[in-house]
Amino acid sequence: MSFYDYSVPKPNGEEVSMKEFEGKVVIVVNTATGCGFTPHYKPLEEMYEKYHDKGLEIVDVPCNQFAGQTPGTDEEIHEFCALKYNTQFPQMKKSDVNGENALELFNFLKQEQGFKGFGKGVKAFAMDKVLKSVDKDYKNNPDIKWNFTKFVVDRSGKVVARFEPTEDMKKLEKLVAELI
Repeated sequence: MSFYDYSVPKPNGEEVSMKEFEGKVVIVVNTATGCGFTPHYKPLEEMYEKYHDKGLEIVDVPCNQFAGQTPGTDEEIHEFCALKYNTQFPQMKKSDVNGENALELFNFLKQEQGFKGFGKGVKAFAMDKVLKSVDKDYKNNPDIKWNFTKFVVDRSGKVVARFEPTEDMKKLEKLVAELI
């Protein structure tokens, strides 16, 4: 199967087919409203405003699987993001990205781009400590490790990169600019 064979639910239950994004550059991201990485909404929105007319789409999937940092309803999540970060890209229904109830899209993305580490620096060190306390073997599976893991899909539907939340958002924008 390809990226375009999957869909994700909107808050109203309707399915959004990834086929709608054929020929575009897509960022798929699992988000949270109460996380230390929640400020990633700001550069994501800036990228959306800068590149949307050139073919960028963002698929925002709120997820409450990481320390319960997205406790609200879909409506409350949308309201928070619109008011605090002026997000204009669409948000999908709050969903799981790992485990038996994970969206099939995320299972596909994880197969295409597995976990390669958190990089270096204080945030990377902190994430390593947190995850080792939960799963000593976390480095050896492709699961999403935390909120704001971003997958980049090119115009042909190939999953070309995975950005962990600890990575510099400027690197993400650089790749998006190259693909646009």
